[in-house]
Amino acid sequence: MTKISEKTLNDLEFNTILKAVSELCISDLGKNATLEIKPFGSLKKLLPELHQVNEYLASFENDNRIPNHFFDDIQKEIHLLKIENSYLEPKSFLKILNNTNTVFELLKFLKKFKEIYPTLFSVSEEIEFEKLIVENITAIITPFAEVNENASVLLKQIRSEINTVRSKIGSSFTKVLSKYNTAGYLDDIKESVIDNQRVLAVLAMHRRKVKGSLLGSSKTGSIVFIAPEATLQYSRELQNLLYDEHQEIVRILKELTNSLREFSPNLIKYQNYLTKLDVIAAKAKYAKTIKACLPKFSTEKKVFLRDAYHPILLVKNNQKNIKTIPQTLELNSKQQIIVISGPNAGGKSITLKTIGLLQAMLQSGLLIPVHERSETYFFEKILTDIGDNQSIENQLSTYSYRLKNMRNFLRKCNERTLFLIDEFGTGSDPELGGALAEIFLEEFYEKKAFGIITTHYANLKVLANELENVSNANMQFDEKTLEPLFKLFIGQAGSSFTFEVAQKNGIPFSLINKAKKRVEGEKIRLDKTISKLQQERNKLQKTSENLEKEKNKAIEQTDNLTEKQQKIQEKLESFQELYDSNQKMLSYGRKINELVNKYFQTNNKKELTAEFNKWLTIEKTKHLKKNPPKPKTKAQKLKVKVEEKKVEEKLKTTEKEVLVEVIKVREQKQVEAKKVAKQKADYSFKINDKVRIIDSNACGTIDKIEKNNAFINYGIFTTKTSLNKLELVESAKK
Repeated sequence: MTKISEKTLNDLEFNTILKAVSELCISDLGKNATLEIKPFGSLKKLLPELHQVNEYLASFENDNRIPNHFFDDIQKEIHLLKIENSYLEPKSFLKILNNTNTVFELLKFLKKFKEIYPTLFSVSEEIEFEKLIVENITAIITPFAEVNENASVLLKQIRSEINTVRSKIGSSFTKVLSKYNTAGYLDDIKESVIDNQRVLAVLAMHRRKVKGSLLGSSKTGSIVFIAPEATLQYSRELQNLLYDEHQEIVRILKELTNSLREFSPNLIKYQNYLTKLDVIAAKAKYAKTIKACLPKFSTEKKVFLRDAYHPILLVKNNQKNIKTIPQTLELNSKQQIIVISGPNAGGKSITLKTIGLLQAMLQSGLLIPVHERSETYFFEKILTDIGDNQSIENQLSTYSYRLKNMRNFLRKCNERTLFLIDEFGTGSDPELGGALAEIFLEEFYEKKAFGIITTHYANLKVLANELENVSNANMQFDEKTLEPLFKLFIGQAGSSFTFEVAQKNGIPFSLINKAKKRVEGEKIRLDKTISKLQQERNKLQKTSENLEKEKNKAIEQTDNLTEKQQKIQEKLESFQELYDSNQKMLSYGRKINELVNKYFQTNNKKELTAEFNKWLTIEKTKHLKKNPPKPKTKAQKLKVKVEEKKVEEKLKTTEKEVLVEVIKVREQKQVEAKKVAKQKADYSFKINDKVRIIDSNACGTIDKIEKNNAFINYGIFTTKTSLNKLELVESAKK
């Protein structure tokens, strides 16, 4: 586990980075996994993660881009597979199929391009692809989330019967429709649909002339809807067949579900792999946004971050078209701690946070926006004390809170620690607080920890100058305009420009002079000296920057020449290939021309054919030497044929056995159906019984019974029908 605390990550605004990365995920599982990212506990575990992100980032630039890996969340399906006798719906099987095929495509792609993506390929090798998952599902489920009619012999037979009955219903209905329409019994609309059943739209005055089951009437009562008697028998048969179809589909789905249960661990691995790849892809997309790269990890304890950007600031400034100034900073055995000083609003805190955030990001498997020649080290702990941490909840002052934090620092600090402290020593009496801060700084120095602190205390600047491996640094200011330049300079303490900044902000010169008199003369002299040194250093730095620019231009020109040379070489190779191909075509042409001319002279077809075949054999031999065929022996082919025959015979035997069992089950169902029908026939209907007309789905309540007729209330309308056409749904409560 990582030893970087939640407090440190909050201080560095690490969660803001995770939120930005999570928005680039293509799945909710990926988003949730991204928001849970924590720094790695060891370099061994961290490096493969970083290499995966780096390889994915490289795929954006080359021709062999990693395939799309959108996937479905199948956690619900995996849970159902653990429950006995449960079965999945066809849509669930398609989700599993999609995930499995996506994994298969990725494994195939990474195997093909393992030299380009070695780490991604290495991780993919741990995934075992099961072809049976795909084969089992595709054999049963269609791409439209339906059960294939060839899934079983019985299902195919039932569906064939359903189509036949539907055809009979259609033709019989058309016949009756034509008959009663000719007789003039039907309304202009002729027909309608009630409960997915075609019905005749009969004029109310002719309702007794039309044989069939009354299923309702229009709001005005001028039209009654009758299901023709001719179609009722077929409709009952259709309902029975649809029930049988449903039962067979459930049986097939249960069987398919059972076949997948043993692959539950594989499906979990696939889901986890795709989620992980989604996170890797999101990290790579974010790296592209901030132009990040993977710096080198040094075995030697040192940090060299060149042209380092604060990623949050970089994104905000890019949105506003504002230029962001990068920082370059180095920590090593000879520069163990850096003490940054200078006026407020100069960029001290942002420099401190940049280093801490980039280190936390890198140790969490995220690439960082630095120059590619940067180097860093894996720290076991990153300790931070940034901002005003006054604790209202614990009723602690800023200074008390910071002292508790320092105690924590002193306890945890070691040679593999990076500490970052903003406004070191503040919160108490400057002299006393400064003295205590000196002691803390010496302790960190003795423990050989790496660190960066910001301060205004002169005594800490002096101490930094006295300790061998501690360096002063400052944030540069324009000495004329007193505007911050946001550039870090290491090697010299910074002036706070206290009086100069006050004067710039309109404080009367007389008051500033009074303040100067109250301050020790030596301190003012020191501040003036530092200020002058900064001015001299700024001039030298400008000269150095100009020289650096010239050097970079020269390097770019050299790189351009190398690139041009490479392109010329590639063109030469391409022309060579084209030349070889043309020479080959010319050689073939000459040979054919020679044979044709000889034939024209001799008119001997036999000789022409013989010579052509001889030449063709020679060319084929040459071709086979360069492109040898894949070996496939007769023994191997024979073995495959034998295996296929065995499987076919086994399937036939199983089908016969299943068909016998199905016939038995159907016979039992028919016996049970007859018993139920007899019970219903013997039943005496009562008022308030809930009933429905046979072969109808609509339910109503009996309002009254007259002789053999019942008046059924459907809520919207009432209809009358004979008792023998009714089917009991629920008896009236006594």
